[in-house]
Amino acid sequence: MFSIIIPSWNNLELLQLCIRSIKQNSAYAHQIIVHVNDGSDGTLEWIRTQNITYTASPKNIGICLAVNEAAIHSNQDYILYLNDDMYCCPGWDTALVNKLKQLDTDLFMLSGTMIEPRDTHNPCVIVRDYGSDVHTFDETQLLQELANHRKDDWYGATWPPTLVSKRWWFKVGGYSSEFSPGMSSDNDFSMKLWHAGCRIFLGVGESLVYHFQCKSTGKVKKNNGSKQFLHKWGMRQSVFDHYYLRRGQPAHTIMLQEPENTHELRWQMLRSRLKRALS
Repeated sequence: MFSIIIPSWNNLELLQLCIRSIKQNSAYAHQIIVHVNDGSDGTLEWIRTQNITYTASPKNIGICLAVNEAAIHSNQDYILYLNDDMYCCPGWDTALVNKLKQLDTDLFMLSGTMIEPRDTHNPCVIVRDYGSDVHTFDETQLLQELANHRKDDWYGATWPPTLVSKRWWFKVGGYSSEFSPGMSSDNDFSMKLWHAGCRIFLGVGESLVYHFQCKSTGKVKKNNGSKQFLHKWGMRQSVFDHYYLRRGQPAHTIMLQEPENTHELRWQMLRSRLKRALS
């Protein structure tokens, strides 16, 4: 059903757990494609022993180039981008497939819903601590309590795990390399889909993954993604998230509408233009 692309940067134990969760907890047989950044922790040697498609680079090339390289090898109609610090819970793919069946277009972005150990005031996630790494991960308790973690569908799909059609991935050009190593590249990809006419940015509340949080981005030298987004698109990320994607709001319909041209939105757009001019 899906070509699952996973960029990994010296996170062997997390990657092994991630892949095990896909194989163990999926209802469908998916293609898995891993891009190994560096791999000096043993990841490259391990992936070569697995019956898994992979690409590799001798150093960390960042998220954008890694996912684009992996996507070239996809052989399914849908591409799902997953981080290596995620554990796919039982039913994760069934919920996405069921939502796919409700759509009459292939121009969409769907997201799974993350369960995270720390509260970052993100309205799109469920907060429950089952461990911060492989060694503290309480998989048994997570699976026992999984039925208690249900969330309504929400607007604003942007972050992994994200599902799009392969056709539209390549039509909009995948992830933009100017955002390497990757800060704000998710938002940029969503904006490219928006400009292509996409109005389905839907988080699926029943598609659950456990996210260990920032196991790669926490060790990389970050690009100034918010500034790059502002200069490229003429608005701040927060404006796009709030007024266009309505991120975190309950999804009463599948398709988003154009934002209302309110005084508040016009003021926020003016602020964006002033900030871009002064930066």
